[in-house]
Amino acid sequence: MVVRSWREDPCTLLHVVGDLDVAGAPRLRAELDQAIASADPLNLIVDLTEVPFCDSVGLGVLVATLNHVQQAHGRMILVLAPGMISHLLTITNLDRHFTTSDSVSEARAALDAAA
Repeated sequence: MVVRSWREDPCTLLHVVGDLDVAGAPRLRAELDQAIASADPLNLIVDLTEVPFCDSVGLGVLVATLNHVQQAHGRMILVLAPGMISHLLTITNLDRHFTTSDSVSEARAALDAAA
């Protein structure tokens, strides 16, 4: 798994490539923790369009991050391509809790509008 993160006010973007599974989840968790610690305001865009697979460990990282962001009164948007992760969120009813977007530019526009 490769995770690239950068700041573009008013948000921090993370682009994830590879499987979000028991092997890759710790890498993403570390990057998310670092992004949360340095973000002001706490607005995260997590681009998962190049993540073909997500297991329960990876899903747990996303849920824990969402909880942390919400407790800090921040926002988190997942950028998803049609496929496995979108389906996983739907069948677990987590699609009701996560804000999702079809593109990074759409997610940025949503955060800009809320600022």
